[in-house]
Amino acid sequence: MSPAIGTVDDALALVRDGDAVWVGGSGAGHGVPQAFIDALAERFRATGHPRDLTTVRVVGVGDFADKGFSQLGLPGLARRTIGSNIGNEPRLGALVADGALEAYSLPQGVLSALCRDMAAGRPGHLTHVGLGTYVDPRQTGGKQNARTTEDLVEVVELAGREWLLYHALPIDLVVLRATTADEDGNLTFEHEPILGDTLALAMAAHNNGGKVVVQVERLAARRSLRPADVRVPGALVDLVYVDAAQRQTYATAHSPYYSGELRAPSVSVAASPLNVRKVIARRSLMEFHRGDICNLGFGISQQIGSIAAEEGVSDALTLTVEQGIFGGVPAFGGDGGAGYDYQARLEQPSMFDFYDGGGLDIASLSFAQVDRRGNVNVHAFDDRPRGPGGFINISTKTKRLCFVGTFTAGGLRVAVEDGTLTILNEGRHRKFINAVNEISFNGRLAAEKGQSVRYITERAVFELTPSGLALIEVAPGIDVEKNVLAHMDIEPAVPARPALMDPRLFTAAPMGLAADLTEKGTAP
Repeated sequence: MSPAIGTVDDALALVRDGDAVWVGGSGAGHGVPQAFIDALAERFRATGHPRDLTTVRVVGVGDFADKGFSQLGLPGLARRTIGSNIGNEPRLGALVADGALEAYSLPQGVLSALCRDMAAGRPGHLTHVGLGTYVDPRQTGGKQNARTTEDLVEVVELAGREWLLYHALPIDLVVLRATTADEDGNLTFEHEPILGDTLALAMAAHNNGGKVVVQVERLAARRSLRPADVRVPGALVDLVYVDAAQRQTYATAHSPYYSGELRAPSVSVAASPLNVRKVIARRSLMEFHRGDICNLGFGISQQIGSIAAEEGVSDALTLTVEQGIFGGVPAFGGDGGAGYDYQARLEQPSMFDFYDGGGLDIASLSFAQVDRRGNVNVHAFDDRPRGPGGFINISTKTKRLCFVGTFTAGGLRVAVEDGTLTILNEGRHRKFINAVNEISFNGRLAAEKGQSVRYITERAVFELTPSGLALIEVAPGIDVEKNVLAHMDIEPAVPARPALMDPRLFTAAPMGLAADLTEKGTAP
């Protein structure tokens, strides 16, 4: 039976008060059915319905301002919201902070895999991911405020080990995005920057009695699409509507490089300005080996891709993006989550299978707080609700980890010149503290698993040991007592003479890292 070809208003007509509505896509508009979000918010403002929804997205959807799930930050529209990161949805986050609705923050890869488990009729997603972190029910269970009380995660024992079981969730309606639908509802993704969870979500809704709505850029005649290009069969689709103004991301209308239609022409890479963020990203890149399969997190780590290009070592590494981009060059800024010149564009659940199984050699991820046990907090460090995104999945089994960030926060100013670092104004907020607010990464478990972990700042580098943090490097021009230990609540192990960070980190010229990269599996 062919799906209905209708309008976004027809899609809204399928939403009833109290429904569980899942929205596909990722981040800043990647694969997001934005027209549905616009119409849902407008309808609720006009009529007060649909209301008391459970809204779910695997990845935070928003532009850190007004787009995406921020538009659903309307009192009464939802009674519960579930996702991996609410940080780019500030208006919705404000309601969560005020206790106006229930909210859960669960790892991105867990929610992605859960879509597939729900499609298969399983009771939930069984995994090691999240043990010993804030989503462990012995900590917060992913609950983001006092109003949220139901347990969605439980500890189970199987084969002599502890695991977390993330419960299957209701799914009444899923709204997805593709590029083209034919008259039978078959979907192709030729202009999309990612595939995401589209197939798994369509199957999950269909197999659990829900409806599948798809926003597309254009329609095609029946049997005109190449079968090899169809990623979601029309038998799973209930309604299709067209948004001819559909954009790849909020920032980019259409790039054939993001969709893999073309490879980007070779261009010379202009060196990025020398600043504190570049120093940190450079030092993190020095931990990478030739041949590594890598993941670069949000923030400072995103700059590693461009620095690798500056240094002529991009081809020595295989960079990946958790949304499914394998190889090539990750996009950054407002387009982060996309990529170009990649080897393959995978579905998101498969990418997280690879991460969860330990397929990554190294990852560079941000930190907001680090404590004396080596625990990292990346998601709960001020009054604004956030979330870890894919951080927990990525950090759980990756062999080597670099956690990157400035040493202090809030007003930090430094001078980087002539191979040295000078602190002009110290940050107001300490980041190395006795106990993190909540645990995004468990240092004790990492040490037990034998992961290699380093904490990289502009002035010092620490490593995780069985007994806690140890200082291993300090920047030229930095006094260990005055500029490092005096601004930490913890006491790391300190050698009599810490090694100096490479002076090339603090100069504008290229570092010549191509000659320094060791082969994968070789000690640096």
